[in-house]
Amino acid sequence: MSQLHATVRLTIVRLTIASVALALAAAWSAPSLGADAGRIKVSKGSVSIQRDGKKLPAPVGAAIQQQDTVVTGADGTVGITFQDSSMLSAGPNSVLTIDKYVFDRTTNKGEFESSLKQGTLAAVSGKMVKQSPESMRVKTPAAIMGVRGTEFVVRVTEPTR
Repeated sequence: MSQLHATVRLTIVRLTIASVALALAAAWSAPSLGADAGRIKVSKGSVSIQRDGKKLPAPVGAAIQQQDTVVTGADGTVGITFQDSSMLSAGPNSVLTIDKYVFDRTTNKGEFESSLKQGTLAAVSGKMVKQSPESMRVKTPAAIMGVRGTEFVVRVTEPTR
């Protein structure tokens, strides 16, 4: 009977370890909801982040989150690298909002939606678009672009009256 108890205990220990390992793996590979979408890699001149009604500085290394708006001044430029290795660069006098960013590191699937209200934006798509070409969209006051290629540039100017 003690051989049976030892076998049962060993089985329970193995199942517990396997359960903990699975839980940790699931947490590690879960889509990034509410986490940092990316980080600022280049910040020159006047650049700020608007988050939850607050204006924050935007130095190199600052986190960019879903719903953040990045604003550049007349002398400002900013470069952002996202979790899937997508890169966005905004030029002077730009207003760029990260409307939605969800990325699953395991499958490389997700959704990336941003809005350029004014200014210039250059983009290089990352792993997400390679996996699902329809996953990245950029909205402007005049159009919604589906990013299916690898790179593009868009400029939004004030309408002439």
